[in-house]
Amino acid sequence: MKPLPALTVVVPVYNEAESLPAFLPRLIDFCTKRGWEIVFVNDGSRDDSKKILESCARPPAVRVIHHKVNRGYGGALKSGLLDASTPYVVTIDGDGQHEPDDILRLLEFAVEQDADLVIGRRDASQKADWYRELGKTIIRRFTRLLMPLPIQDLNSGFKLYRTELVQAYLPVCPDSMAFSDVIALTFLNQKDLVLEHPIRVRPRGSGKSTISTYTAIETVMEILNLVMLFNPLKIFLSLSAICFAFGILWGTPILLLNRGVSVGAMLAIVSGLIFFVIGLVASQLSSMRLGELSARRKRAHKTEL
Repeated sequence: MKPLPALTVVVPVYNEAESLPAFLPRLIDFCTKRGWEIVFVNDGSRDDSKKILESCARPPAVRVIHHKVNRGYGGALKSGLLDASTPYVVTIDGDGQHEPDDILRLLEFAVEQDADLVIGRRDASQKADWYRELGKTIIRRFTRLLMPLPIQDLNSGFKLYRTELVQAYLPVCPDSMAFSDVIALTFLNQKDLVLEHPIRVRPRGSGKSTISTYTAIETVMEILNLVMLFNPLKIFLSLSAICFAFGILWGTPILLLNRGVSVGAMLAIVSGLIFFVIGLVASQLSSMRLGELSARRKRAHKTEL
């Protein structure tokens, strides 16, 4: 069996002082034995996370990046991902719920399948509370309405990327919790090979999750933004068709009764025309931005070769 490529593990940390003491030794010991690099990103924590991380830093193998203020989950991941220089980079959460052994399994699977992104798929039987599961289900179904979604665990924080590609796609990703969803959808829309591999998840032992209802709403908005980037006609043609159909169905009976042209029906038809024209303009702007993204992707592939 040929040796595995070098790997960097990126761990965003925000107010995880209660979880870190039990989690850090296991992770650092597992990674250093394999010659992997670890980048911890302290995202403006207000507890003792900074001190705990600094006590574990052993550059260059174990590095710590500090943000003076909280930039958000995606902002922390961006800092860590941009710091990576190995062929592959994996992101895991800093709450101690992920198993270090699974990093090796994802890397072996990625190399075997020549995958560009491997998503750690959590066991469907390990449900979170019903409210969060409802939110995840709504997001998945909403996303499938707008674009193909061949994966199950879209928002898993455990992901292994081909480094050059993920660095090329970071400019289109948000700094918020929606990063996990958007980066996966970006890889899919760029026709990269995205696969899933099962992982284990420990129950959170301490600390508190920062995911809320606002996070779900924010994620939906970011997915809409992403669709506007990749396929704006998907939205505007649908709106145009709805307005046209509504205008015709409303106005035709009135016209057949010789009662003239309905103002409401005309407004709906004109609105359909406006949405159609906006869609065409948005599609042109999208083509220009996607051209820039494709150019970064090509440069990334050349670097790999």
